[in-house]
Amino acid sequence: GYTRVPIIAAQSASTQGSYLNRKNIEHNKFSEFYLNYAKNVESINSRFDVTAGYGYYDNSATGFNYTSYKGTGEALVTPVFPFAVERQKLLSYYGRFVYTLADKYILSGTMRADASSRFSEENRWGYFPSAGFTWRIIGEDFLKDSKVVSDLKLRLSYGETGNKDGETIGNYNYLSRYYANTNTGQYQVGNTLYNYFSPAGYDPDMRWETTTTYNAGLDYGFLNGRLYGSVDAYYKKTKDLLSTINIPVGTNFTNLLTTNVGNMDVRGIEASLNFVAIQKENITWDLGFNMAYNKRKITNLTLNPDAGSKVSAGDITGGTGVTLKYNAVNQVPSAFFVYKQVYNANGLPLEGVYEDLNQDGVINTSDQYFYKSPDPNFTFGFNTSFTYKKWTVNTVLRANIGNYIYDNVSSNFGIRNNVLSTQGILNNSGRDIYNTNFQTSQYLSDYYIKNASFLKMDNVGLTYNLGKLSPNGNTTMRISANCQNVFVVSEYNGIDPESVTGIDYQFYPRPRTFTLGLNVGF
Repeated sequence: GYTRVPIIAAQSASTQGSYLNRKNIEHNKFSEFYLNYAKNVESINSRFDVTAGYGYYDNSATGFNYTSYKGTGEALVTPVFPFAVERQKLLSYYGRFVYTLADKYILSGTMRADASSRFSEENRWGYFPSAGFTWRIIGEDFLKDSKVVSDLKLRLSYGETGNKDGETIGNYNYLSRYYANTNTGQYQVGNTLYNYFSPAGYDPDMRWETTTTYNAGLDYGFLNGRLYGSVDAYYKKTKDLLSTINIPVGTNFTNLLTTNVGNMDVRGIEASLNFVAIQKENITWDLGFNMAYNKRKITNLTLNPDAGSKVSAGDITGGTGVTLKYNAVNQVPSAFFVYKQVYNANGLPLEGVYEDLNQDGVINTSDQYFYKSPDPNFTFGFNTSFTYKKWTVNTVLRANIGNYIYDNVSSNFGIRNNVLSTQGILNNSGRDIYNTNFQTSQYLSDYYIKNASFLKMDNVGLTYNLGKLSPNGNTTMRISANCQNVFVVSEYNGIDPESVTGIDYQFYPRPRTFTLGLNVGF
């Protein structure tokens, strides 16, 4: 027989190339059912609305393992097992009750119970209540005939939600289990190599992560609805946070364990304002604005917390095991943990010179400090649409203020040692080398943490509506042109100031997309 290996498998001379076939099959089954009953009772000017529901969700994925081959056709890795199955189930029951009095006072309550196969039988069920009260102030006699106020509504709510996904929680982490080692980790008995099994870390007490939210909001409208919006203030408290932490050696079969550890508080304000600036027969102009302030803080983190405890939240590329982001008590999640850079009289950073923050005369890890985070302090959004006769132009802008990013591109390539490799080959280097003149990498300098606040125009569009093509016909036509990712304004010089991880490295640029469209209706 023979083994077919594509020619592209030999494109790497050092490893003789390789060829690997992968296959994955997913099955997703679900069942949902609900029953609703509503009743108006005019004698007491009330309305009752009751809903009960059920949901069942079964998701599985089967990954098939095949032998991989070198470019020469020789087997490279033969899998121990031909396939692996991952499966999880979720069972849900919920009920909701809404009582409305005089179309002005609305009281609601919800209760749901969820059972996840990701937890043991003792911790499988989570119970999550919620309640809300709404007062339609606009329905009161003192505002009913107002010519200025067209809407006014107060909202108060409390609710609990559960999370079973967490940070790499897995489907079986509550079970004592074993995993097969790869072919690179075998025992030799005589002339035969045997794969062996190792115990995996587990937590039998793992349970639902729970978030409790308190919210107060106000909806408003003025000038017959031409000016309207809302304001919300909220407080969220998450307990039993599902996260992966370091644990003492010998206490489990791993040094990293996914478990319930940590609490986090979130406080914020959100507001929106919409305005119909012009509303005439041939001209309309709508404007919308929104803003949000959000502040997260970790209040508990480890099983045995101490003043200096922190958990790694992300490494960078370069060096060996360079951890830059940490979670710590009283800090924002994923805050940067770095040295404070010292600068010369010309404002240029001095290589390897950092401030002795604890003033002990020695520069070491005790002098690192928490400095900024990828979280923005404020987010803003703006949209507008202007229509003149058959022409419409619209655009969407948004801004983040106070978010910071680690420039991993400059910290890796903006050094003089990178210009000429050890093989005597010239390499491409970052332009930041002219700003630092660093000879070697200074990965943990706060110099590389840059303000990444930005203003982006995400979309701009132009539409021409021809309407009906003939007086007696039903055919309509609309022509449109659109551009996405129009421009970015930021003092950050990297590819993109917006990064989920807060680290700029191997970031694929967002494309600018132009679209022409023709819509014909019959």
